[in-house]
Amino acid sequence: MRPALAAATATALAVGVGGCAGWGGGPAAGGANSINVLMVNNPQMVDLQQLTAEYFTAETGITVNYTVLPENDVRDKISQEFSSQAGQYDVATLSNFEIPIYARSEWIAPLDEYVAADAEFDQDDVLGPLTASLSGDDGRLYGEPFYGESSFLMYRKDVLDGAGIQMPANPTWQEVADIAAEVDGIEPGMAGICLRGQPGWGQLFAPLTTVVNTFGGTWFTEDWQPQVDSEEFRTATQFYVDLVREHGEVGAPQAGFTECLNNVVQGNAAMWYDATSAAGSLEAADSPVKGKMGYVAAPVVETDSSGWLYAWSWSIQQASAKKDAAWEFISWASSAEYEQLVGEELGWSKVPAGKRASTYSNPDYLAEASAFAEPTLAAIESADPNDPGVQPRPAPGIQFMGIPEFPDLATQVSQDVSSAIAGRTTVDEALERGQQLAEDVAERYQERESK
Repeated sequence: MRPALAAATATALAVGVGGCAGWGGGPAAGGANSINVLMVNNPQMVDLQQLTAEYFTAETGITVNYTVLPENDVRDKISQEFSSQAGQYDVATLSNFEIPIYARSEWIAPLDEYVAADAEFDQDDVLGPLTASLSGDDGRLYGEPFYGESSFLMYRKDVLDGAGIQMPANPTWQEVADIAAEVDGIEPGMAGICLRGQPGWGQLFAPLTTVVNTFGGTWFTEDWQPQVDSEEFRTATQFYVDLVREHGEVGAPQAGFTECLNNVVQGNAAMWYDATSAAGSLEAADSPVKGKMGYVAAPVVETDSSGWLYAWSWSIQQASAKKDAAWEFISWASSAEYEQLVGEELGWSKVPAGKRASTYSNPDYLAEASAFAEPTLAAIESADPNDPGVQPRPAPGIQFMGIPEFPDLATQVSQDVSSAIAGRTTVDEALERGQQLAEDVAERYQERESK
């Protein structure tokens, strides 16, 4: 969103394997046995670069030229490249937000025939919700996940135990708010909870949209009636704003994934609702909170579950002249074999997990991830992008709505909600402006459906 991992990205040079690509430069030149890959600079992708030449190119003879950019930059570049079908890049990292949209526009190639011919890849091992979210309206598959995530509640077991508080396995948001009030300030500088307040459709509104869903709200009804100023949307947003203002972290209006991660690691927050992928950092060997954390399902109100679903994934540009070689790369990078390689060469905490069922029966991985593996798998398997709330939706998505206009809409509304967290405006004022923006979006779709 981004959801989470991109916000925690490490700064990395865009060094291509078999060629160099600058932050904004084009792909390296290559022949028939060379492909160009455009990808986000998340740590897992940086690990992939390091392993490609020795473990992929040496075996297949295919050189991979990487162009690696920060998330916002890579999204812009991919959009320009794929919408123009320039054909410079064969493969790009897309999420389950973009893939159905790009498939609809015929910018990316279906992968079904490649999957069918590649028995070793084992599509059935890929978690069902991810396969569904990376499919197009036509039912065909357009992406393969590199890693996936949902969301859950992370909390300091030792702090709650010390206060005599039992965390429910499936907490409600009211229970979480009550616990946040009890543990707020229990240790010097420790907030009751950390929640994102930083503006952005993939920052503030990643967790907040899941709260809206479970409170019974939605951005739009099935027939494109905007609901941003509805009672349910307002109640959810007011709850979120009040919780983070009363018991949240210092500097909440500027806090995103990275800031909350740092707060928890440094002992400045007793709870955190965010991406399941964060647990790997919390349980890393050098983490001060390793072994002190508990992990339970995303809090709910009216729905049975509320965790989001996100996956950085690989897609092939429709204009690519090297689709066969592109698939060989994807098949390797998204394979169980690659996970094993990362575990053995770099450590099991670095495995790009959250995508394959076999990962969660791998004893080597479970030895490293036992604290959070089961709740992560449960969160992903319970995520339903087609039915995330209490009413039908006009487009799929849990922490987003799968329409091209959503990033701009939610980012603008998030700026006002962040201002409400800062005390510069009210939730009512923020959502009144948001409703006007949503009406502009809805009008376009209402006109299309009336034709």
